[in-house]
Amino acid sequence: MGLTSCGLRTMSLDELIKAAHQLDETDLDKLLQQVITLRTQRKAHVLPAEEAHLLDQINQPLPAELRAQYQALRVKREAETLTEAEYQTLIQLSCQIEDFAAQRLAALASLAQLRQVSVSEIMEALGIQDRSIGEILEPSGWDR
Repeated sequence: MGLTSCGLRTMSLDELIKAAHQLDETDLDKLLQQVITLRTQRKAHVLPAEEAHLLDQINQPLPAELRAQYQALRVKREAETLTEAEYQTLIQLSCQIEDFAAQRLAALASLAQLRQVSVSEIMEALGIQDRSIGEILEPSGWDR
């Protein structure tokens, strides 16, 4: 940790990561979105607007509330305590998650087409592992 010429405190990467470990899931998701936005903005100065927009779509995390509600209902389903209304909600949430994954995949395909490479090459370049829709629910669902 040090001071900048303006007297502001700076943190090392290790200090930032340790601080992030102390955040609850909601705040961690907010931090992640702000970091992604910052990264996109920095790249936007170099990237054409269309690429920056596609990268923003690709990096958009699944909303924490949606993920939490889906996971809670899956736990109840596995415990066989799910009501009919909860079952219908689980189906609706599954459809929303599939739509979210499809939009992300469409953005990947558009970016691949724009750069004239395969989707696999784009995913590799972005550090995105090939994962199933269900694995999108994990906070580290698309590791970078």
